[in-house]
Order: sequence, then structure tokens, then C-alpha cells
Amino acid sequence: MNDNVYMTTERLDSIRKIGETVSVEFKRCGGNIEHDVYETVCSFSNRFGGDIFLGILDDGTVNGVPEKAAPDMVKNFISVLANPSLFSPTLCIDAEIMGYEGKTIIHIYVPVSGEVVSYKNVIYNRTNDSDVKVTSTTDIAQMYIRKQEIFTERKVFPYVKLEDIRIDLLPLVRTMAKNNSAGSHPWEKLSDEELLKSAGLYTVDRLTGEKGFNLAAVMLLGKDEVIHDVAPTYSTDALLRKVNVDRYDDRLIVETNLIESYDRLFEFATKHLLDKFYLEDGKVRISLRNILAREMIVNTLMHREFSSGYQAKFIIERDKMYVENANRARKDGLITPENLEPYAKNPLIASFFRNIGYSDKLGSGVRKLFNYSHKYSGGNPEFSEGDVFRITVPLNDDFSWDAGNIPNAKEISPVNIPSSNEISPANIPSSNEISPANIPSSNEISPALRNKIAALGKRQNKEIVKSLIIELCKESPKTKKQLAEIFQRDEEYMKKFYLSKMVGEELELTIPNNPTDPNQAYKAR
Repeated sequence: MNDNVYMTTERLDSIRKIGETVSVEFKRCGGNIEHDVYETVCSFSNRFGGDIFLGILDDGTVNGVPEKAAPDMVKNFISVLANPSLFSPTLCIDAEIMGYEGKTIIHIYVPVSGEVVSYKNVIYNRTNDSDVKVTSTTDIAQMYIRKQEIFTERKVFPYVKLEDIRIDLLPLVRTMAKNNSAGSHPWEKLSDEELLKSAGLYTVDRLTGEKGFNLAAVMLLGKDEVIHDVAPTYSTDALLRKVNVDRYDDRLIVETNLIESYDRLFEFATKHLLDKFYLEDGKVRISLRNILAREMIVNTLMHREFSSGYQAKFIIERDKMYVENANRARKDGLITPENLEPYAKNPLIASFFRNIGYSDKLGSGVRKLFNYSHKYSGGNPEFSEGDVFRITVPLNDDFSWDAGNIPNAKEISPVNIPSSNEISPANIPSSNEISPANIPSSNEISPALRNKIAALGKRQNKEIVKSLIIELCKESPKTKKQLAEIFQRDEEYMKKFYLSKMVGEELELTIPNNPTDPNQAYKAR
């Protein structure tokens, strides 16, 4: 039996504190059940199910229902749901009379229906905490798709032929699959036709008996004109909005196959996002930018509902980046690693992506984004499930991304750094605290200045870093690489946010006639 059917006082206490949601509705109720209760039953049936409480006001105040009338109210409620002239299909839902805070209330648990339900010939859907009439034929079609658990990627197009498929991409696909499987993959030995069948891209529609390439095949490997024919609204709009926030600073509209779409969107991301330095387990350098961009792009390409006219987006702003796409939702609200229930919205495309290394096992992307987002910007991502699926990752160019490389950073202080003029690996803190490679020789940095640098800790104030750069370059000229090592930063970041801005004011080049000279260094003016 479903645990939601019977309500406990403790659970109702918790529900009242939260208030009305996409799956909770409070209703004022006298001696009769009003029609809006049935509208909510209809919308809950069509959405995610939910709990209706008769005798509780919108603000959570308990006013109850007439105790003597409650049994007849439940009887009439059940009768209305069973009336085919009112509900189509009819519903079999019970109601529970319960005492709460000295009052009588009625609790109705509405399960999700396997069909699209209408009340008085009107279809209702649940949006946030409201019941909404659905009149658009497109929206109604999406509801039927959601209810029938139809994977639209499996739709067969019998008139799509082999010449409509980008066969020229298959050698690349084989190579990617081979590399992803550590040296060998069954696709290597298959012909083009066999590979496509093996991947489930050429199949039989078991309902009609038609054979042919399906929507997954067209989206993954179809020629552009064929993609536009079968999915005319398909595209991904990539925007950069950091300066011109009302419009955009850069834009890329991608309307090609998913394989090449990934490459183009990834290139857009790497063009506009900082590649922050990070050592995994203190040993292996990885690109946080690449990991985050990969997971976001793969998600919006792999899990979208291609039959929807909603345009997918990849947007980079000053303080965040996000992707959003049409979705065949099973629930509504925020997703966390704790409540994650992964499922493949396009199993064929997801399997293809896993084979070529674009994605890992189902659900791993969410966990990766939570893990690496915090290391990249100091904040956690947000996943929002609904008719539109959205992933938001915070951005912070000033965040000290090397904090993750120094687990014991709180232990690093001036007293941990030797005061002698001789620095050797023996008297340098452990590698988890500070790397010997990041401490230049004693004739380059004075003990006092080393103490100041160590005192910066995990977060490095820009103005303090700037003043320390000037002091360092006063002692002796320093290269971009040396300064990056001292502050444990990425070289390009040091150049973009400090050195380029300081040249001409606080710093000058040692080789002014050749700024790109590999031996170029900076000295204080």
C-alpha cells in the first residue's frame, strides 16, 4: 500500500509548514465539496499526484469541515469521480476523514494516472501551486507523450534512407568508442549498417511493423536538412551575456547533428570560461571548466524532448551559466544528490553517448556537477525538474580555485614557513600544504615576503595580491610562470587579471620590444 494514502499528524505538521506546492493543495470546505476540488484532482492525476486537504485554508489555518457532514461528503466525492459524464477516464480514489487540532478534516491522496484525465471535458495540469486549463494542442500532445511513456526517439521514419545519414561520421564514432573502451570496441568490426542496427538506430516499429531509421538516428547522425524536416524546431541557442546583458556579447545557434553540436557548444564554452587550475587528489591536473561544460552540454543534448518546440539554451552570464531544454518530467522541483532518481529520457541516445565517451553512467553527471562546481566557483549547482529542465552553475572569476589543492590550507601560516635564507625540501611543509616547486629560491624572495604570501590563505584578496606582485618584482624581475607558481594560479589568469592591467602603471616589461618573448619578465617601475 502506498504510504501516502494515510496521513499522520506528524506528516501533516510538516506539510503545513511548507505550504501549498505542486503536489499539495489546501481547500476551504463547508458542507459540500466545490468543483475546484475536482479540478485539482484532475490536475494532480495528470501531473505528479498529490495530497488534498479539505478544511485547511490557503495559509495553513485549520478551520475543519462539519463533522456530521464528512461521511456524506466522502460518499459524494467518490460518486463524482466514478461518473463518466464528469470524469474521463473515471477515477477510483478514496478519501480519509481524520481529526486534527480538534477539528475534522478530509485528506485525499491522488495518485498519478496512467492516462490523461479530463473533468467536464477540460484537461487540467498542475503548475507550481495552481490548476491550469490546458487548451494548446501542443501541450495536450506533450501530456499524452508523458503519460504513455513514449520515447519519441524511437519513432521510425521509413522514408529516411542511408544516404540521409552522415556515414562520414562513423569512422570518428568507431575511434571514439575504441578510445573510450580502453583499446577495443565491437563497433570497430561492424559494417556501417551493422553499427547503426547495433546502436538501435535502425529498427522496427512494433506497433506498425515499419522498418527504418528512427528519430535517434536522425538526431545523432542525420544530415542537417533531414534533421530540420523531422524536428523543425530543433536548435540550441548559446549566448554570452557578461557586458551586454540585455542582448548578448556573443551568440552561436547550433542546428546540426548531436555529435557535431557537442563539439561546437564545447568550443563556445571553452572560449568564454576560465580554465581554472586544479589538482585531483593533489596529484593529477584536471580542467574544472571542461568537466562542468561537458556535463551541462551533454545533458541538454541527450535528455531533451525533441518533439517540443521549446528552444534549448546554453547561456553564460557574469555570475552563472545555465542550460535549459524541453523535458518529459516525472516530477517537479529541485533535484539533489539525495533525491536523485536517474532515468534515461532518450535511452538510445544516452547509450550512444556512453559508448563514445560523451557521458558516463546514468546519474553521474549530477554528482560530478555538485562535486566540481563548488571547487570551480565556491557554490553549488541547481537542478530544476519540470516541463523545462534547467541546470544552473554559479560563476565567480575571483574565486580562489587553488583552495581545493591545499586541503590543510588553514594550517599554513607564516610560522609554518622557515625563516632561514636556505629553503630545502626538508623544511618545507608537506605537499598537501604547499609544494616546493611553488617556492622560488631564497635569493628571489625574502623571508618576510614569503610570510606575507603564505598568510593569504585559501582566498586571495586582489588588492593584496597586486601589492605583493609589485614587491616581488622590486626584489627581482619575475616571469609570468614564476608568479603563477608563487600564487598557485593559472598563468593565463595571472596575465589577464593582474599583469596585463599593471603593465605601464606599476610594472614594466624587461623585453619591451618583444612582449611575447618566452623569457619575458616583469619588473616594478
